[in-house]
Amino acid sequence: MSANVNPSEINKFSAIAAKWWDPNGEFKPLHDINPLRLQWLIEMAGDLNQKKILDVGCGGGIYAESMALKGGIVKGIDMAERSLQTAQLHRLESKIDKTQLDYQKIPVEDLAKEQANTYDIVTCMEMLEHVPDPVSIMKACFELVKPNGWVLFSTLNRTPKAFFMAIMGAEYLMKLLPKGTHQYETFIKPGELAEMARIAGLTPVAFKGISYRLVQKDYVLSDNTSVNYMMMTQKR
Repeated sequence: MSANVNPSEINKFSAIAAKWWDPNGEFKPLHDINPLRLQWLIEMAGDLNQKKILDVGCGGGIYAESMALKGGIVKGIDMAERSLQTAQLHRLESKIDKTQLDYQKIPVEDLAKEQANTYDIVTCMEMLEHVPDPVSIMKACFELVKPNGWVLFSTLNRTPKAFFMAIMGAEYLMKLLPKGTHQYETFIKPGELAEMARIAGLTPVAFKGISYRLVQKDYVLSDNTSVNYMMMTQKR
């Protein structure tokens, strides 16, 4: 196993791997925000049809499969084998050809040595806060994407509001996520994320927040990055 892996994080997600595709289960928030993530990616990077896309830390394949259904030629990688098995099974259930969507257990740093300058788009969603060295992940993403290609990251801001919403609210009060899913000290402020991107060689292009509306009980894209947010970067 790669040194840039937290075994407890792998075990945590492996334990609930069978629930990835339950829209009302532990991963309900991911199902709810997935269309918004996909929408912003297309707004920024353009039509996904026939684009070569890598999804780093793909988990059970929720985001990877949605990009494949938009015509992307997608590869998802993760280090949690049970999550990958769930992703492969759902791909079969969705009748998506393996040439359109495939999965592999491999550290992104290792893949970067094999497939440098290969992908039009690289995505890394809600992963950086779960690894010991997020900059190493971002450097590998830089190596993997083609020149002028896009790299999209999403993570959680390290703010009191994020602590309340993502940990106290989602894990303990509303029980939308398993307790212990997030560790507040690993959350990343937008300025910190931008600086890490620059260290990795990527140019930050834009930020977009995802806000939860308590009354409507839904999520919307916003300019508020105080909790969940995305950063689009480019290899220039």
